[in-house]
Amino acid sequence: MLRDAATLILFKKNADGLRLLMGLRNAGHKFMPNRMVFPGGGVDPGDFDAEIDSPLPAHVLARLQRAATPELAAALGAAAARELEEETGLSLGRPPALARLDFLCRAETPAAASIRFNARFFVAPAELASGAIAGSGELEGVDWYLLEPLLQMEVPLVTRLVLEQLQTWFGLDAAERAHRKVPVFRYPNWEAE
Repeated sequence: MLRDAATLILFKKNADGLRLLMGLRNAGHKFMPNRMVFPGGGVDPGDFDAEIDSPLPAHVLARLQRAATPELAAALGAAAARELEEETGLSLGRPPALARLDFLCRAETPAAASIRFNARFFVAPAELASGAIAGSGELEGVDWYLLEPLLQMEVPLVTRLVLEQLQTWFGLDAAERAHRKVPVFRYPNWEAE
């Protein structure tokens, strides 16, 4: 059974290039231990009635609702904000402001996996977050990693594919981002939703 999940990719552009907030999953995790990932995790029951400062943009909610109920679509945004704060110490506010998040892509864990997720990947600029990197210990070595070296590392397949989708996203203007079909990875292929 697929568990709904949300991931938030925070980015910042420096003189040295594009940096992404990532960390190494703790060795004790059953799902992808010791792997470089973005902050994220499963949707919790509390995400459905979580207080938020500003909702996801209408075009993001519409794209999420192609494969989720309106209630789940809203909960996914809340889950992304909650997981960011739990795993990194950075916050989108209390309550979180979700109005500048975009929906990058969706990925389903392969059917043969013992733990399966239907993960939605959101993207947002780093200036939306405040606080100091701390986290709960779920992710170790949380930091701002340069994109190019990440592409040279041994990262999970889904992480590599999401990094490639992010590069495509950066090549689009705001209108193209708002109207594009959502890429969905169902092993072994991408589909459009």
